[in-house]
Amino acid sequence: MEENQQTITRIACVGDIHVQENDQGKWRDYFKQASAAADILMLCGDLTDTGHLVEAEVLAEELKGCTIPVVAVLGNHDYERGEQRQIKKILEHAGVHVLDGESVVINNIGFAGVKGFGGGFDRFMLSMFGEKMFKDFVQEAVDESLKLDRALQHLEGNYGDIPKIVLLHYAPIKATIEGEPPEIFPFMGSSRLVEPINRRQVLAAFHGHAHVGTLEGKTSAGVPVFNVAKPILNRAGLPGFFIFEVGKVPEMTVNHEA
Repeated sequence: MEENQQTITRIACVGDIHVQENDQGKWRDYFKQASAAADILMLCGDLTDTGHLVEAEVLAEELKGCTIPVVAVLGNHDYERGEQRQIKKILEHAGVHVLDGESVVINNIGFAGVKGFGGGFDRFMLSMFGEKMFKDFVQEAVDESLKLDRALQHLEGNYGDIPKIVLLHYAPIKATIEGEPPEIFPFMGSSRLVEPINRRQVLAAFHGHAHVGTLEGKTSAGVPVFNVAKPILNRAGLPGFFIFEVGKVPEMTVNHEA
């Protein structure tokens, strides 16, 4: 047998599943299908519909149909009731790696995740100026970008040049929210998230949030970005999730959280 045999790891990616209180039994077959199609499942926020704890409990129960590792970030809907910490704990108790400025390594692939935030894109990005409420809005996007950078730095410092994947809920580029009304672009994501993605040589980034966006785009440095909000995947005729393949991955499996 050849040394360092090349393998392919398949990642099933989806966001905005919006699990509701009455969804018992609705998702278990879906997660079984993802387990059969992929090696890792990645959930890009808005896991619950209204941020209610019972919705998170339903999701945790449905995830028993999933037999592969699950990596996730929360979305704005998961923050709706201010119970995001409890939601995170419920999902972690179910075995989900919920990332909020942390990283995890699975199958020698590094995953770094944050929710992200709004603020606009490119030359229309909001600046730190004016009333305190505007400064606070911009600061939230800055803080999310810094958290992402620290998570990616952790992967680089501890694992070298392994492939790095970024999970977000909010978009890091404008291209993948095209189709949404331009008036709400500042609330769909922020270019501030792009800087660590470009500088840390990320393999690909994934987000949700924009239900009427575009599936694929690229950062200014050419990093692929995918909007995997479930409504977009449904319109694209995909089976409820997007499969991203990572090649040339050693057979070893390591798990470590920042």
